[in-house]
Amino acid sequence: MRKVLLLTIGMFALGFDAYVMAGLLPEIGATYNIRDSQSGQAVSVFTLCYALAAPIFATVLAGKPVHKILVMALAVFSIGNGVSALAQNFPMLLIARAIAGIGAGLYSPLAAAASTLIVSEQKSGRALGMTLGGMSMGTVVGVPLGLITAEHIGWKGTLWCITAIGIISMFGIITRFPNLPAETPPSLRQRLALITDRRVSTIVGITFVTSIASLGLYTYIAPILQSLEGIHNVTPYLWAWCIGGVIGSFSIGTLIDRTGRPALLMACILVILAFAIFSLPTALKFPVIAFLPFFFWGTVGWASLAPQQHVLLHLQPKHGAAAVALNSSANYLGSAIGSTFGGIVLFAGLTPSYFPFAAGCLVLVAFFGQLILMLTNKKESKIS
Repeated sequence: MRKVLLLTIGMFALGFDAYVMAGLLPEIGATYNIRDSQSGQAVSVFTLCYALAAPIFATVLAGKPVHKILVMALAVFSIGNGVSALAQNFPMLLIARAIAGIGAGLYSPLAAAASTLIVSEQKSGRALGMTLGGMSMGTVVGVPLGLITAEHIGWKGTLWCITAIGIISMFGIITRFPNLPAETPPSLRQRLALITDRRVSTIVGITFVTSIASLGLYTYIAPILQSLEGIHNVTPYLWAWCIGGVIGSFSIGTLIDRTGRPALLMACILVILAFAIFSLPTALKFPVIAFLPFFFWGTVGWASLAPQQHVLLHLQPKHGAAAVALNSSANYLGSAIGSTFGGIVLFAGLTPSYFPFAAGCLVLVAFFGQLILMLTNKKESKIS
């Protein structure tokens, strides 16, 4: 399991990088003298490249040794973060964030797959959980510590920390990771063919809309808190969100196994998510319960992918990996579109205080889509 730890360290850096930027947006805006609507695009470009890198580069690099691709991905990721810390202007920062996103999108799915290949079959589940858990821990531990670091040495200091973690993982893989046989991933044609399956496209669409609402809203958590209640210290609220995220990501698998009804669980998740987001403006007025919406938002937001992936694996047993990759790409693409759209709305003059209402309505759209999917599947099962 020591070799799995090397992959986990890299995933920790990815989770750290993907979610800490939202808390750093005010400092980034102050550095480059730009608005929140502009600084939010630093998150958009990272998540967009993250979403597109996995399917595109996995096909381009098909047949290459896994060891070399992992090293290359971490090198690109680390270079992107290093250049982000050195960026003298905002356009340069956006280019650097795109580079980091490409490295992250290439590394994440490959590291998850590789973790199961370097252990026995009996330990593959634990290896996968450990690797994916690295991203969760990168969020729950890295994000708050990164914000604390930024308070003392600036937001660029936080990016240098992420760069260092990525380099450590990269050299660990270079020196201690075994050479694994290359596997041919699904082609782009196979991935695109999945979209023609109505149930697959509906599930992926629900993931996409949910991500626009949840992760898009998360991008602007700092200006939202400032706009609603004049709160400038976002760290405690991010702690609540991150702790909820770890609990949700580690408990949802057990709930799926015990209930055997992932579609119903997804519907319940969307109800709780909508309630948590809608209640943000009201809860912030009462210090006693102010953190609860963030906790539940993080819990169900992080738990939302697993039920979708479970159903997709059942629907597409021969192309399960491609279906899950498509769902993951939809998740990060939704995040990119959500943060981009939020920036456009802010630029148009709408205050961030309206964002929870808009995001909550989008979650309700996803919920009704889930209900329609469940009812359709129930009718089809009766006919058959």
